Amino acid sequence: MDNGNTPATKHDLGLLEHALKEDIGALRQEVKQDVGTLRQEVKQDIGGLRQGLKQDIGALRQELKQDIDMVRSEMQHVYDNLVERIADSETRLLQAFYSYAESNNKRMIQVEGNSAAFLNRIGALESRILEIEKRLNMPPTQ
Repeated sequence: MDNGNTPATKHDLGLLEHALKEDIGALRQEVKQDVGTLRQEVKQDIGGLRQGLKQDIGALRQELKQDIDMVRSEMQHVYDNLVERIADSETRLLQAFYSYAESNNKRMIQVEGNSAAFLNRIGALESRILEIEKRLNMPPTQ
């Protein structure tokens, strides 16, 4: 090819075609290398994402375990409080029953004491009547 004013020959076109094929081959090789590099970078990025996801999932699991343990602890605390309150209620109920039984027992003792005093007075009256009957010489009647 000289100054560009003459028509291209078959030889010139063949050289040009050969040069273009070489350029296309080199370009293909570069594209393959770039694609390979890009694939490697994507694999590394995906591997990093996977590792990050694994770490995030592990952290989330740990947080969930802590939350579950906290909820269990709170439930145990609530259960313990409930048991304590039930026991306190039982104690108060038993104390109320004991107080009632104690006052009832005092009342029964008083009734029995009154009954004994009443019987004692009746016995004294019967003795006095018997003494009167003896003085008057009257036999007891039934």
